Amino acid sequence: MNLRTVPTQPFNDQKPGTSGLRKSVITFQQPHYLENFIQSIFDSLDDYAGQTLVVGGDGRFYNRTAIQIILKMAAANDVGRVLVGQGGILSTPAASGLIRKYQTFGGIILSASHNPGGPEGDFGVKYNISNGGPAPEKVTSAIFARSQSINQYKILEAGDVNLDRPGSFTLGTMTVDVIDSVADYSELMVSLFDFDAIRNLIAGGNFRLCMDSLHAVTGPYARAILEEQLGPPGHSAKRRAAGRFWRRSS
Repeated sequence: MNLRTVPTQPFNDQKPGTSGLRKSVITFQQPHYLENFIQSIFDSLDDYAGQTLVVGGDGRFYNRTAIQIILKMAAANDVGRVLVGQGGILSTPAASGLIRKYQTFGGIILSASHNPGGPEGDFGVKYNISNGGPAPEKVTSAIFARSQSINQYKILEAGDVNLDRPGSFTLGTMTVDVIDSVADYSELMVSLFDFDAIRNLIAGGNFRLCMDSLHAVTGPYARAILEEQLGPPGHSAKRRAAGRFWRRSS
């Protein structure tokens, strides 16, 4: 295992809000920028060594690159296990559900919500605590304070993890479990809502449903839940921008 300690200098604009740190992709692509913020998260947490984290994002540009960096930094910082969504995909509610279901230490979620994505769009990183919710101000303030004094970060020199194949992988001494991005969230929705009643309503033929999640990552969830579980046989669906719009045609 080749562990590197990389010298760095602070950036003065890494103050996160309740929705984390949101900047342009170009800003996050600066050398050391993402690494500084991730190391500041680890440096601000207590007793996380050997614990489990959830990692995933909304699939926007830079998502996969950022996840590989985060996984290697987590391994270098003695995280015991990471649950990462297949393809690097996890919606914020799905990541929150995983944190609670598997009682993980917390999660790092890559999302800029409804902000436009793409190479010239926005990117975001936020830390959620063990109850699945966003880090409170006490935690975000500690992360920012650390980001203003950081002088090094730790990262493992290793090959990338195959995010497209579910299964368990080893990264240094850390286990990476690539899991289905939708299954646990779908199971949670079934426990919260009467799917039989909703399915009967849709099957009646007099109900139309539109879903537009703007720039979020709800497409895979819409397909799995709205279409596959709730949609009647022979339905048709139309999507805009990789599944962010769902409509049942009559």
